[in-house]
Amino acid sequence: MKPARTKTPRKLLVKKGSQTSLKDPVGVYCRVRPLSLPDQECCIEVINNTTVQLHTPEGYRLNRNGDYKETQYSFKQVFGIHTTQKELFDVVANPLVDDLIHGKNGLLFTYGVTGSGKTHTMTGSPGEGGLLPRCLDMIFNSIGSFQAKRYVFKSNDRNSMDIQCEVDALLERQKREAMPNPKTPSSKRQIDPEFADMINVQEFCKAEEVDEDSVYGVFVSYIEIYNNYIYDLLEEVPFDPIKPKWNSCSTPMRNTDFVPPQSKLLREDKNHNMYVAGCTEVEVKSTEEAFEVFWRGQKKRRIANTHLNRESSRSHSVFNIKLVQAPLDADGDNVLQEKEQITISQLSLVDLAGSERTNRTKAEGNRLREAGNINQSLMTLRTCMEVLRENQMYGTNKMVPYRDSKLTHLFKNYFDGEGKVRMIVCVNPKAEDYEESLQVMRFAEVTQEVEVARPVDKAICGLTPGRRYRNQARGGPVGDEPLVTEVVLQSFPPLPSCELLDINDEQTLPRLIEALEKRHYLRQMMIEEFHKQSITFKALLQEFDSTVLNKENYIQGKLNEKEKVITGQKLEIERLEKKNKTLEYKIEILEKTTTIYEEDKRTLQQELETQNQKLQRQFSDKRRLEARLQGMVTETTMKWEKECERRVAAKQLEMQNKLWVKDEKLKQLKAIVTEPKAEKPERPSRERDREKVTQRAVSPSPVPNAPPIRLRHRRSRSAGDRWVDHKPASNVQTETVMQPHVPHAITVSVANEKALAKCEKYMLTHQELASDGEIETKLIKGDVFKTRGGGQSVQFTDIETLKQESPTGRKRRSPTAAPAPPDGTESEWTDVETRVGCSVAVEMRAGSQLGPGYQHHAQPKRKKP
Repeated sequence: MKPARTKTPRKLLVKKGSQTSLKDPVGVYCRVRPLSLPDQECCIEVINNTTVQLHTPEGYRLNRNGDYKETQYSFKQVFGIHTTQKELFDVVANPLVDDLIHGKNGLLFTYGVTGSGKTHTMTGSPGEGGLLPRCLDMIFNSIGSFQAKRYVFKSNDRNSMDIQCEVDALLERQKREAMPNPKTPSSKRQIDPEFADMINVQEFCKAEEVDEDSVYGVFVSYIEIYNNYIYDLLEEVPFDPIKPKWNSCSTPMRNTDFVPPQSKLLREDKNHNMYVAGCTEVEVKSTEEAFEVFWRGQKKRRIANTHLNRESSRSHSVFNIKLVQAPLDADGDNVLQEKEQITISQLSLVDLAGSERTNRTKAEGNRLREAGNINQSLMTLRTCMEVLRENQMYGTNKMVPYRDSKLTHLFKNYFDGEGKVRMIVCVNPKAEDYEESLQVMRFAEVTQEVEVARPVDKAICGLTPGRRYRNQARGGPVGDEPLVTEVVLQSFPPLPSCELLDINDEQTLPRLIEALEKRHYLRQMMIEEFHKQSITFKALLQEFDSTVLNKENYIQGKLNEKEKVITGQKLEIERLEKKNKTLEYKIEILEKTTTIYEEDKRTLQQELETQNQKLQRQFSDKRRLEARLQGMVTETTMKWEKECERRVAAKQLEMQNKLWVKDEKLKQLKAIVTEPKAEKPERPSRERDREKVTQRAVSPSPVPNAPPIRLRHRRSRSAGDRWVDHKPASNVQTETVMQPHVPHAITVSVANEKALAKCEKYMLTHQELASDGEIETKLIKGDVFKTRGGGQSVQFTDIETLKQESPTGRKRRSPTAAPAPPDGTESEWTDVETRVGCSVAVEMRAGSQLGPGYQHHAQPKRKKP
């Protein structure tokens, strides 16, 4: 965007003051046709001569929940239902025809829904001619007496004209007249009554300031654009009944089938103007001839019935009027035989096909495809207008998609500055066309914001003006000289007869001498009168010379004063130009500064948006972390509450056991103190001793001086490997004889990465309260593996359960249980329950922590700061 925004102002500054930099907007006019029935609902209202208003019909308001909306659209001029064809022509088409005669191009097209009056506006109806016959009538009224003879101008296939001399033109005329079916219409033929009333224009219209020193030729062509193909409506397609025609299925067609003409191609001439190659151009000499050619092509135009209009046009028609102008030679008799001096101007009258939705046309098959192609070409025209408006309003340089449609590709030169562009929007105010009329109004609103460069004036040839009538003006005095001599001679007295028949005749000579003397006297009198008049005329001339000299002196003084004023104005202009350059330089600097500031602003806005997004992400991460921490706190709180309850229960159980031991000791002491001395007890039998030996105490002996019991450790089944013995700090010492013991083990209270890296096995000691309130110890074993991420993974393989039961509330006893010792103490371990086959893998990465006793991960060793 940056190069385009800086390039556009420089381009305008370079061409400032030139005519090519001036632009005119596309003139968009609106014509409202009257309703077909007086009781129809109307959705378009003319506010004034430049504004129309659209309001939603009743049915649409009901369908859209009562949404009522009024929209106003402005045009260059609005023509109501009472506007005549003459009024429309004077405002819209008259300036285009005037430009055509003065060597400038023009484009006029009608746009609207089917049945809105486009064809009536362009062609007209019997008794009320449209724009086309009125344009032709104005052209021939202006150049009627200055037209060149037929075939002096001859068109070629390169969108230009050649000049033929009078002899070649005469031979060409004789050759064409000898043909059995001449293509060129003759002015002697009778006018076709089918269109006679349409070209009968009562109002006389003529262009002003027509170049009388030039000759003109008018050529017309008529094409149609159907399904994005270009066809020549004036082309004579020969029909050979002997040779059969073949269709696309390689089968011969019937003679009654229509053979479509060959599609034409678009080409570009040496001046980069688009034209239809091989298109038939017919030279016409009158309005009748031109309209006869148009009517002949109109009969070939594709018209098919639709639901909206019984005679709806299914193609875009383009009627081109080409005016060729060439100057006369220096004598003013013949056309100047120089091709470079030819001026060609063109007026294109376009009648677009109806723009409506395909579902309203009730069309099927080929008609449906036609409607789709029509809407596609009109959509391309709308897209081109939108891109042109965007490029002009915002200084962009987007490519205009002219080539997407043959219609826009043909007329792209007009939008690039080759002539004026005018559009007549025809609308039907009935409620059924509301949606289509709304789209037409929006397209018109976009189009009238597009500006087209004003065309450059054609160069004027260097010949002297007034050549056509110069010979007549010069030949007038030469032809009057004999008349003046005769008048002078008639003022003299007549001479008598000078014939002498007799030698003695004495009267003839004296009469002759007398007549000659009278003539001599009259001659002297005339000479004197001539001298007097010459002296008077000389005096008048001297007086006139003095007057002219005085006027010249006066004018010279005025000129000197004007020159002084002009000199002062030139100095002022130079000063203003310098000031203007300084201001332009400042404007350029300000534009560059503005561009830099805009870039900085966009950069800062992007940074601000990035920071805002980053803050939003951080805020969302913080909220998720807070929610997670809240959950962890809640979970940890619940776990520690359970742990505290468990510890309190364990402590209560321990205190109860201690109280029970103390009670037993007191009972023994009481029994010792109170028991009478008896006889020497007998030695217990071997079986009883054996039972006493097998008993295991739950807690240490209550007697203070009892010998300490040697702790025995239960060896693990996998003692041969290197183990990590994970014993959390929250474990309670059960003070039992059998304790798990693993040699060469690394005992840790929290699992860490360093310990796991050195060992192959892992054992976790976990304690929890059983359903009967006793402490249940579980030994959870697993294998240590290295992961791809550089950490360690533990796969649990085995769980050993050690359960302790109180002497009073046992639910099951070991099958090898022995009777209680005599001192009343009783301690017993239940069977060891081993469950093998648990395969749960948890990957342990450094730094991850989970709840105590359930999930264990290695923690990296913190480095000292």
